[in-house]
Amino acid sequence: MSPAYDPPLLGARILDLASGPMTAVGRLFADLGAQVTVARLAGVARDDVVGPWVGAVPIQTAINRYGMAVLEVDDPTGSEFEELLAGADILIENTRPGSTAEAALSVRSIRERHPSLVILSISDFGRDNDYRGWQGTGPVFHALSSELSRSGIPGREPLVPPADLPYQVAAAQAAVLTTAVYLDRLRTGEGDLIDFSILDGAMQTLDPPFGSAGSASAGVAVSAQRRDFDAEQQRYPIIACKDGHVRICILAKRQWQGMFTWMGSPPQFADPSYDKLGKRFRSPQLLTAIERFCADKTRAELETQGQAHGVPTAAVLTLSEALNADHFAARGFFRDVDLAAGVVAPIPVGVSEIDGHRASALNASSAPDAARPSGAPLLASRPRRGEGLPLEGIRVLDLGVIVVGADTGRLFGDLGADVVKIEHSAHPDGLRIGKPTSMTQPFAAGHRNKRSIGIDMRTAQGRELAHRLVKRSDVVLTNFKPGVAEALGMDYATLRQINPGIVVIDSSAFGPTGPWANRLGYGPLVRAAVGFTNLWTYSDEPETFCDTVTVYPDHVAARIGALSAIALLLRRERTGAGGSASISQAEVMLSHLAADIAADALHHAGHSPADEPDHHAVSGLYPAAGEDKWIAITVRNDADRTALCDVVGASESGDQDAIRAWTMRHSHTEAMELLQAAGVPAGAVMHADELPAWGYYEQRRAFREELHPHADVPFVMENVQIHCGHVADPPLGQAPLLGEQTAEIAAELLGLDAAEIAELHERGVLETPAVS
Repeated sequence: MSPAYDPPLLGARILDLASGPMTAVGRLFADLGAQVTVARLAGVARDDVVGPWVGAVPIQTAINRYGMAVLEVDDPTGSEFEELLAGADILIENTRPGSTAEAALSVRSIRERHPSLVILSISDFGRDNDYRGWQGTGPVFHALSSELSRSGIPGREPLVPPADLPYQVAAAQAAVLTTAVYLDRLRTGEGDLIDFSILDGAMQTLDPPFGSAGSASAGVAVSAQRRDFDAEQQRYPIIACKDGHVRICILAKRQWQGMFTWMGSPPQFADPSYDKLGKRFRSPQLLTAIERFCADKTRAELETQGQAHGVPTAAVLTLSEALNADHFAARGFFRDVDLAAGVVAPIPVGVSEIDGHRASALNASSAPDAARPSGAPLLASRPRRGEGLPLEGIRVLDLGVIVVGADTGRLFGDLGADVVKIEHSAHPDGLRIGKPTSMTQPFAAGHRNKRSIGIDMRTAQGRELAHRLVKRSDVVLTNFKPGVAEALGMDYATLRQINPGIVVIDSSAFGPTGPWANRLGYGPLVRAAVGFTNLWTYSDEPETFCDTVTVYPDHVAARIGALSAIALLLRRERTGAGGSASISQAEVMLSHLAADIAADALHHAGHSPADEPDHHAVSGLYPAAGEDKWIAITVRNDADRTALCDVVGASESGDQDAIRAWTMRHSHTEAMELLQAAGVPAGAVMHADELPAWGYYEQRRAFREELHPHADVPFVMENVQIHCGHVADPPLGQAPLLGEQTAEIAAELLGLDAAEIAELHERGVLETPAVS
């Protein structure tokens, strides 16, 4: 790599005691330049590993731990471990609540002895509630986050998505929260103990039922969010064509007009009412006509023609087709590495590009002796509001749109930053559905704790005002189509000349370079293009394509962007200079499939897969009492199997009929509670509107209700993002109307007087829509 590359977490030292799938947190830190030391602490660290297995190699664990130093430590009370703790900035652990390992480690005692240490304490259900002893797995977390209730075809069992997504997305959330506390620790000298629940992270970061949702599902009441395969096919239709399938997204008016022209302007759809999304969704004739139009064309032809007409279109590729696409080869996203002796497989080379370089431990120069950051001189000079939030004093300019844009800025706002959203009614955020003086739940959820200034950046003076805001800010967030940031003068190359300390984060569908860089892209198109859509099907019906229920990977891509931004702020404290990061949603998604990709490559190279344990045969989704009620049950080992049989009264260990008969006699929550009490991982497939009243989420203060002054009904919102001693719950700032704080921000940050503000409003450079 070029010597100009400076890993943003260089010098940070992390002691990682974790095992199992949440070792993904350490991988994220290592790729950003931190020195991660894996400590196998006797009596504490479990030996949980994650496959798929190829021979004797657990592939996911091998990827997560690649290149890290591993130390065997005999005594959790001995001097060797104390020295490791004294030399660390962050400690990661995931002992099981109530276990002898948790007692032996005693993180609260460590907190007392090392008050500057940031401790990330991971568990399935948290450690501060009545559910602390419960055990989770991927399907269980899917069920209890409500995501599973929206996946699959009505009348059939819910469909568990591919990959082990709950852990992957929770790892990103954990990393964001930990780096935020670590940045604040450099300012205050005080560490903290983070009680992180994997279920919380999965619920908030995969497909949050009360978070910002895509524009196509805006206006759908949470209570109505059930499996509706026909409606989902209308939203993001997958169309059969000459050599497979394509997905077409026709959401905006201009996209429909492009589709109408592309189809030859058929007169039956010429009525202007088809400009409206609802009219198109309610027209079965339209979808049928599009299907006929596509039937005799190839995927490549439809992609090319669709993009040319401004209609977002993507081929539904297999994973193998996606990996062989020129785009990912040109981007250099995978590299062959030795995961074990004689086991060479392709793994991702980091999911963030920092200053144009892959942020990856595969690329970073070895620097074990890099000085530990000892303070935050820039941040220490910023006034704090005394609200107990780690990012107080940081200002973020948010130019982001739709879900990725909303969530990235909202994370900063929830953690105390002053987030200023720059927008204009000529090009409104796609989450602003309806009148500019009304408020929807998705927008309220994604833009709380922000202020809004209306600036017409199509004008030279509007751009000049935005640049003046950049001078007084720390972070700029964008996720425009390629070329838009440069046209507006909001790209990093321009902004660094205005403010050398600025951090600029850009998120896009396929990244800033490569053959697909300029492609129009939404999450559903990205899923289709990288092979994820093709994997999200029932095994006996390969063309069911059930991934339309989710906005994945938007929320997790937002976490990767926020993590990169905070890491660059940490580097700025060390160097005084800002930096840039680019996030490709496609690569974030492929990173979650990394173990399957590596295992498949190894199988094709002649390595033998290991046999699956037969206890997996009884894991799955079982019907419970009531209409469309289900429970996810996972059997990990012989102990789980025996416990399950004891609870359900099965005489044979693999008697699925007996299990089904038992679950159908109980409600989904009762069956879950009985199985969890016996130590069997089980989760009721909850619908979104069931979550706020469930005891676990009540005890974790996961949701709150607010009545927005510009909404007709109360909104249920996410509440607590981070559980630790020195961080308060998120502020209660409600999402702004477009330009609601224009005058306030213009006076406070731009230094304009009332007459200047009025004159700029008159000329349309500033905007504050009237509230009717």
